Amino acid sequence: MNDPLAKVKRWFTGGGLLWPVLSLAALLAFNLIYQPAFFRVVVQDGHLYGTLVDVLNQGSKVMLLALGMTLVIGTGGVDLSVGSVMAITGALAALLVTTTALPFAAVLLLCVLAGAALGAWNGLLVSGLRIQPFVATLILMIVGRGSAMNITHGQTIPFEHSAFVFFGNGHFLGLPFTVTIVALGFAATSLLTRRTAIGLFIEAAGDNETASRFCGAPVRLVKVLVYAFSGICAAVAGLIATSNIKAADPSRVGEFLELDAIAAVIIGGTALTGGRFTLVGSIVGALLIQTLTITMYNLGMPPAITPLPKSVVILLAALLQSPIFRAQVAGLFRRRTAA
Repeated sequence: MNDPLAKVKRWFTGGGLLWPVLSLAALLAFNLIYQPAFFRVVVQDGHLYGTLVDVLNQGSKVMLLALGMTLVIGTGGVDLSVGSVMAITGALAALLVTTTALPFAAVLLLCVLAGAALGAWNGLLVSGLRIQPFVATLILMIVGRGSAMNITHGQTIPFEHSAFVFFGNGHFLGLPFTVTIVALGFAATSLLTRRTAIGLFIEAAGDNETASRFCGAPVRLVKVLVYAFSGICAAVAGLIATSNIKAADPSRVGEFLELDAIAAVIIGGTALTGGRFTLVGSIVGALLIQTLTITMYNLGMPPAITPLPKSVVILLAALLQSPIFRAQVAGLFRRRTAA
């Protein structure tokens, strides 16, 4: 009953982690055979550098977005506006550090509050006005990008603010500071969803909203909160993206990252229909997407072609997650073996 190997097996198979982890392991094995330099890590000035470190650093934005997206999808919704929220908060932060004397802590707080407010607006449209999540968040996706352009007046705003630059480019304990941000975000999200009733309310709302409401669960409040949390994650990701390039570029920051975040959640084993969700799976899914992207770049594939193999991997991962597909493949294999 207390066999640790049995517990690990149940955790992987029951939580939907088996196939995402195997897919990531297969991709790493491919790099080990064909690109051994992929695993080379060097220490310079006390900091770690290498492709593996780049995967963690560059994948931090999608990992943060995936944390918020996991909870939103867990309620049966979706958030298409996270890329635009990234652009808004990045533009707002760049404007504040270049035109005011506010400390970066205050700028960070204002941007996080702005992200929470934008996310809560999505939640109110979904839970209060009963607008479909796809439509409700599509509104902010379109309007938000234009709002970010208005904040910067259509211009790129460069900056040389030391604290802001450190946020996306600094190091802590030898690793990029963005890794620390993701670790703290993951720890806080896991604590709130697995050690409190919030996680149960999210799964209940996604599994059966009507029954959950009759049982007394605050379904509407939960939806507002998860969309607000998604906005917070997008705000932090937007600050990282803006800090990376030391400029606010509202036309490019967060572009198409909402799709990568949704893909990471699906690959990780969370169903779009809502209900049970897995934060660890979403992180693994984000790492898989980033590892695949860097692998294709290292192989010399042009950026215009990279979406094709990425979509194939996402499709295969989604099919492997399907019990029906696995049963059909197993049945076909048994018939051929019997013949």
